Order: sequence, then C-alpha cells, then structure tokens
Amino acid sequence: MSREALRVREVSDDEGNRLLRIVRRSSGSVVTWRRAQMVLLSVQGMDVTKIAKVTFTSADRVREVINNFNEDGFESLYPKYAGGRPPTFTLSQRQQIKRIALSRPVDHGLPFSTWSLSKLAEFLVAEGVVDDISHEGLRVLLRKEEVSFQVIKTFKASSDPDYEAKKNRVLELYDIAEGRAVPGGGDPTVVFSMDEFGPLNLLPREGKQWAPVVSRSKKGSTGSPRRRRRRATYRRTQGVRHLFAALDMNRDWIFGHVKATKNRTTFLGFCRYLRSLYPPEVRIAIVLDNYSPHLSTNKDDRVAVWAGVNKVELAYVPTNASYLNRIECHFTALRYFALNGTDHRSHEEQNSMIRHYLAWRNRHTDDEELRAISLRAKVA
Repeated sequence: MSREALRVREVSDDEGNRLLRIVRRSSGSVVTWRRAQMVLLSVQGMDVTKIAKVTFTSADRVREVINNFNEDGFESLYPKYAGGRPPTFTLSQRQQIKRIALSRPVDHGLPFSTWSLSKLAEFLVAEGVVDDISHEGLRVLLRKEEVSFQVIKTFKASSDPDYEAKKNRVLELYDIAEGRAVPGGGDPTVVFSMDEFGPLNLLPREGKQWAPVVSRSKKGSTGSPRRRRRRATYRRTQGVRHLFAALDMNRDWIFGHVKATKNRTTFLGFCRYLRSLYPPEVRIAIVLDNYSPHLSTNKDDRVAVWAGVNKVELAYVPTNASYLNRIECHFTALRYFALNGTDHRSHEEQNSMIRHYLAWRNRHTDDEELRAISLRAKVA
C-alpha cells in the first residue's frame, strides 16, 4: 500500500458514532479532537494529503495518527500525560496566544471571520505554540491577559501601502528585543519604542481619591470630612510642555525628557540621548510613528543622515497604526498614576511629578497594578 493510499482500518457503527461524538463535542482536549477528526476523515474516504490540508498539519502527522489508531484504537486518541498539576504556560507562550487571539483568522490564511475558542485552540496546537490546551483553560488564560469577546466597532483602517512590511518589521524587532528571535546580519540588538506625550497643560485634571462615606444625616454639614474639589475655573497662561519618552525594551526602562517645543531639532536631541546610552558599536533601533518631525524631507534630511552615521534603524509603524508602538500603553499608566486628580500650578511642579513617576516605574516594573494597567492598553 502506498503512503498516500493509507486508510484507517474498518470501524464499526458504534466506533463511527463515537468518533462523530468526539468531533462534535465543543469541550475537552484539543489534541483528542484533532486526532479524532483525522481518523473520521479517513473513515469517510479522504486521502492523507487532503486530510493534512483540511486540518492544517503535515501529511506525516496524519499518517502517524492513523497508524496509531489502527494499532491501539481509541486509546491512541487521548494524550498520555505524566500526571501532576496542569501545565503552566511561559510568558512567551502567553504573549503569542494573546497576539494570535487579537489577530484575524484571515491573517493566517483561515476562512473564518472570527476566532471561537475551539478554532483558536486548534490553531494554537497546530502551530506548535502549545502542546495542548482545553477550551476552558484557553478562556481563563485570555481573561487573565485582559482579552475578552467583544462587539466589533468601527475604526480607521490604515491606508499605508506598505502596511504589512512595516508591521512585520516592527514585530520582528520586538521579538529580537525580548529574546524570541536571533538578530540577523545587520539587525539591531537594542530596541527603543519612542513617542511624544502631550501637550501637557496646567489645568485641574479629573481623578479619584479615597474619601469617608458621608451619612444622610451629615450630608451638607460643614463639619463633616469632605473629599477634595477641583477648581471650577482656570486660565492657561504658561504655555504647554511635551514629554519625549522611549521604552528600552531590552531593560524594560522608560527614559523621558520634557521640552517646551516639539520639532525636528528637539526630536534629534532626544535621539542623541538614546544613542548615548549604549556604546557606538552597538546597533540600535527606534520604533516610532510618522509624525512629521520624525521624518526626513527634501529640505531637511537631518534625521536620515544622523541615523545612517550612528548605526540607528528608524522603524516606522504604518500610517494610522500607532497602536503597534509599545510605548503607548505606558502612557496610559503615566496618566493614571502621575496626572489624574492633579492641579499643578507650574510646569516645574508637573515636570517634577512626571520625572519622579518614571524613576519609580523603572524601580517597580513588577508592580501588579502597574502591569495590569499597561497590559489593559497593550496590543502589539
């Protein structure tokens, strides 16, 4: 019998119905479900090559499953674990699972409009991201990663003709920085994610605070404790400031400079500071958006010239896709911890608050609340 003509042994009606029940069941082990699907397709007369194409796996894997079923029957469908507690997933695996869950199935060549738990679990096993994961285990993991099944809303799609190339390069740099990929020839070994935050005005900002609960009998009493109030009116006569910030993804540190203006000169000044953090022979990359001061033009090519001379790769995210910039989610935490509920009367006071927050953040990268807020806003 040729390799392509391999077929499962004759199965009885009871065995066929049992296979069908396993395939139709929406819970349980994904490994068992996939193996039963391969065997059932072979029972229905489909050859090995077509089964591999339908189940998104290799022909050798299909042959292995069929041969095992022919020898051991239904026992071969169930994975044999060594016992002990359920497997835990590494940080890299959780990040990959989250990234795939947030992507579209069509991005992976699948004819689905959205992921279901069963389809997502099957794809993760087929791609080798995990050896096995149950539907309930996947749901719990996604919940911990702040991913939920939500209604699709409208958004502004990127019109960048080089969207895929730019997106893939940015994600490749993230993999290099986090140790999931080995740098190739000419690739940077240090990656910064950089953007500006602001404009920073001097104004009373909304926020929350702990305050005593006032009973109905004391409501309106001037003698009872009261929560702080914001000024009802204000004037902005001291201009604005801009925070230039960059996330060093290799060390998980954030560096920031507050400037009065946001132009190409101040941008280059901050880039020179980032370059000075590592020896000149170390090649670095800076992920940033397409804001005009970040670009070189026919009249002003200082950015491109400086990057070429100083071994710096400028990786631009696609147009209207700033969510791919990792620094964005950290701005959410900055606003929450350092700005909400404040009413600074001078830029020096506000700038000092921001600088002290960045120093605290770099010393407490494992803070649970900080990580929760950052992960909630993180996409790429």
